[in-house]
Amino acid sequence: MVVDQLSESDMDRVFQAFADATRRDIVRRVTLAEYTVSGLAAYYTMSFAAVQKHVAILERASLITKEKRGREQVVRANHSGLSKAQRLLDQYEAIWRQRSARIANILAEEAPDEPQGKAVP
Repeated sequence: MVVDQLSESDMDRVFQAFADATRRDIVRRVTLAEYTVSGLAAYYTMSFAAVQKHVAILERASLITKEKRGREQVVRANHSGLSKAQRLLDQYEAIWRQRSARIANILAEEAPDEPQGKAVP
C-alpha cells in the first residue's frame, strides 16, 4: 500500500506541490526535458525568485531534482518520486471508485419500484 510507503508529511508535500497550477506545469515541462531554473522562469509572468520557490516545493516533495552545473541549477523530473505520487493518487482513485459504487448500490436498493400503468404527466 502506497500510503504505508509515504509518511503523512510526504503525502502532504505531494498534495501541496500538485495544488498549484504553476508547479503542475513545471512538472509537466521537466518530464519532457531538463531545464535550468532561469529557463523555466522565462515561461512564467512571475519573478525568478518565485519560480525558485516553486521549484523548491517540488524538490521537497521529491517530484523533481536539482543539480548545480556551474552557475546554473538544472531541474529534471524525479521519476521515482513521480511514480510514488502516481501510485498514491491511483490508490485514492480506487478508494473513491469503491465508495461511489457502494453509494450507487445503496441507492439502487432503496429506490422505490416504479408504478405500473400510466405515467403521470
